[in-house]
Amino acid sequence: MESFTAKRNPKRSLNIKGQLFDLSSPVIMGILNVTPDSFYAGSRVQSRGMILSKAGKMLEDGAAILDVGGYSTRPGADNITLKEELKRTVQAVEIIKQEYPSCIVSVDTFRSQVAKAAIASGADIINDVSGGQLDPQMFATVSELNVPYIMMHMRGTPENMTELTVYDDLMNMLLDFFQSRLHDLRAMGVADVIIDPGIGFAKKAEQSFEVLKYLNYLSVLDTPIMVGVSRKSLIYKSLGITQEEALNGTTALHMHALMNDAGLLRVHDVKEAFETVKLYNLLRR
Repeated sequence: MESFTAKRNPKRSLNIKGQLFDLSSPVIMGILNVTPDSFYAGSRVQSRGMILSKAGKMLEDGAAILDVGGYSTRPGADNITLKEELKRTVQAVEIIKQEYPSCIVSVDTFRSQVAKAAIASGADIINDVSGGQLDPQMFATVSELNVPYIMMHMRGTPENMTELTVYDDLMNMLLDFFQSRLHDLRAMGVADVIIDPGIGFAKKAEQSFEVLKYLNYLSVLDTPIMVGVSRKSLIYKSLGITQEEALNGTTALHMHALMNDAGLLRVHDVKEAFETVKLYNLLRR
């Protein structure tokens, strides 16, 4: 019998500063937000002690990457200045890298100046929720820095994306979007790209469920797929529960995503996600 893993993405590693980062098994990215207003309060850290405590716990629980964000991208989030985002992000990266120098850190930003400063401070990956659409210098910056790039799909900005949810054919639109952007990146010499379909970003709940249902449709792009569904409103609103009660639903969708070609999970609850990956790996032996 043919295994459900037969069509997994053939690209199984990233080049991170000259070292190969293994993606043959799905990996966990832990969310570490140095913001006062990120959508899930449990991910917010601001003091040095909180940053180190949260980072250490996530690494202990199985996170392969820590994703540092200094700008909240929740729906309706306030815009903050470049100066403020730079201060938050660079400081957090430096704190983590001083204590955990071998830790892989991604920086969650759509601003090329923040990306450049964070990489100079020790970060390893750029995670851009706008897929290069909000800063015309982002692709050139990624090419110049020669670092892996996570490209997410979003329309508009965090302030207005909930108003931009009309699609004629969502999955084909996503495929066209990523194909076009990947072509541009590869023409600039960027080889290591991860795609993220942007669950909840300019997508209603039913649209996000559609993306999850047909996630492996994007495998034709021959690039790793990241999914960020952790504790999002499509879970807790669909179940009629609170965000604090959304861990079980998150885990259920994580397993579905893994079985449909997700290679990275961006999560708040690292231990539970890591256990989900372990069980998934036993299923695909």
